[in-house]
Amino acid sequence: QDKEKVEIRKLNDPPSAEAVRDMIKYARNIIEEFRRAKRYKYILCLTLTPLACELLEICELTLDKMGAVFEDSNVYMLHMMYQAMGVCLYMQDWEGALRYGQKIIRPYSKHYPAYSLNVASMWLKLGRLYMALENRTAGVKALKSAIAIMEVAHGKDHPYISEIKKELEDH
Repeated sequence: QDKEKVEIRKLNDPPSAEAVRDMIKYARNIIEEFRRAKRYKYILCLTLTPLACELLEICELTLDKMGAVFEDSNVYMLHMMYQAMGVCLYMQDWEGALRYGQKIIRPYSKHYPAYSLNVASMWLKLGRLYMALENRTAGVKALKSAIAIMEVAHGKDHPYISEIKKELEDH
């Protein structure tokens, strides 16, 4: 699956090996800078919405730049989409978070093992976002997908599963 994880966009004029290497270096640097910024958010107390907006803008600009070379399923793209989703959640931009989550879930399902808790966690986030945005049908489907994975990973009697089932009943 490594080839899929670092998939390059299919273009009429493919990027050179050097351009791909440069983009990987760029992606790694941006990801590291973003991690540092996130660590400091607790020190700086990210109650300042402008800082969150700036982080989201960095994510979007980075996705645009990397998207010229990398497919959306590329791990660097997925990492930045996940960061953008997190910033949207922080800013309570549910529609923005949902858009990123919808782009992430299919590649996650391909890259991770069948019963990965990373995939279950993304289904759980999507389900809750759909519910918050009053799309019950999609919310139920996503939450059931999360439950199916979690029942295998944690066992059917795990408290997390009971909690999610209760959420379904309450909606």
